[in-house]
Amino acid sequence: MGRSKGGFSTKIHLRCDGNGKPITFLLTVGERHEAVVFEQLMAQGAVKRPGVGRPRLRPKRLVGDKGYSSGNIRRYLQRRGIRLTIPRRSNERRRGKFDKSIYRQRNRVERCFNRLKQFRRIATRYEKKADNYLAMLTLASIILWL
Repeated sequence: MGRSKGGFSTKIHLRCDGNGKPITFLLTVGERHEAVVFEQLMAQGAVKRPGVGRPRLRPKRLVGDKGYSSGNIRRYLQRRGIRLTIPRRSNERRRGKFDKSIYRQRNRVERCFNRLKQFRRIATRYEKKADNYLAMLTLASIILWL
């Protein structure tokens, strides 16, 4: 748990599929920025393809919020051939094209967080140890997949 003015905090970094079901997540201290753990988050979990075939380790497209708008993340995704829809921050000089209709799909991630937070132990975090909280988060994700 990280320490901030408001007390202890934890951040859940979540990657979900196109249906809004959790694929993988990381638990970090509350002050940790998204860009620091992005590559680690992308390295975990495979996405099931529709029909037959091996699960994809690399998604076709990534939709993220402004917290993921950094040059390192954009270069990483470009190297791996992953298309991205991430709005640029207002203080960035370069403004690229941005598809608002695709960005609306980011709502699925927020709904996934909402479904996870329906579990009281996830929403309030009574556990003192991160491993116990991670176990509860895993259990809640399994229940969402059923």
